[in-house]
Amino acid sequence: MIKDICFIVIGFILLIIGADALVKGSSNLAKKFHIPEIIIGLTIVCIGTSMPELIITITSASKGYTDLIVGNAIGSNLCNILLILGIAAILKPVKVDKDIKNIHLPIALFSTIFVLLIGNLSFGSGKFIIGRSEGFILLLLFLVYFAYPIIIAVKDIIKVEHQKRKPRKDISVITSVFLIIIGIFMLKYGGDFVVDSCENIALTFGISQRIIGLTIIAIGTSLPELVTTIIATLEKDTNIAIGNLVGSCMLNLLLVIGVGAVITPLVFSIEFNINLALLAFAILTVWLFSNTGKKDTITSANGLILLFMFFIYVARLFVG
Repeated sequence: MIKDICFIVIGFILLIIGADALVKGSSNLAKKFHIPEIIIGLTIVCIGTSMPELIITITSASKGYTDLIVGNAIGSNLCNILLILGIAAILKPVKVDKDIKNIHLPIALFSTIFVLLIGNLSFGSGKFIIGRSEGFILLLLFLVYFAYPIIIAVKDIIKVEHQKRKPRKDISVITSVFLIIIGIFMLKYGGDFVVDSCENIALTFGISQRIIGLTIIAIGTSLPELVTTIIATLEKDTNIAIGNLVGSCMLNLLLVIGVGAVITPLVFSIEFNINLALLAFAILTVWLFSNTGKKDTITSANGLILLFMFFIYVARLFVG
């Protein structure tokens, strides 16, 4: 038991340090070529901070721990929307970019409902599953969704070149690439430690993989998003903060679950319906907050409401 706890701690440390190195390396490359902050948040930063979820998905799928995959993806999104955004808004009101409000939040809501539907439509061997065909559909949607910010980024780079603005010389490309490689290496082994140790503890206490995935692993793998969002919010880089969270949600729904389903069909527990419904409600709530009261802003009061919803969610998992 003590050994497993130690490996979980070491695993999360590696995940956090690895994600931080990956984000710094990727962000430096983006900034060097003058890519806008909202694009950085929606692509490079969210991909970097979501690497723990993706690594754990690949590791879990290879070991057959399918409940961890879906539970981790949904739980991480609930952490992003309720816990992390709630804390960020309490610290400092978060300004919501118009593209986030009008495009990305509605798409995130649609994607949540879509995963809910495919999880309840495929039935085989006496259980609901998200099969490989559904996994490929999710991956296709992921490519289509993330093509938009990439196209915008390319246009901005071309625009910069036309304006004859040279890349920033204060950021080393070699250092950035080195940080990316080190980050991926740490994420790989951090993911292995967390998945194996959590599975051992779950078996010891008779706790289901679903609960472990929705709580311990979900919160642990959301720590990079938490740190990144808090720092970005305090430094007034709110476009990076909100872009990181919404982008990470889309990655979890489309890429993480999609990759997991392609590797091995995922068992969809009926309990996931409640969690996905809560996630849809949370996204809708954030959208409503950004359209009412202080427009385009998630206020401190809104943050307290989101945080309260998160604690109710966690309490219900263990009581129910």
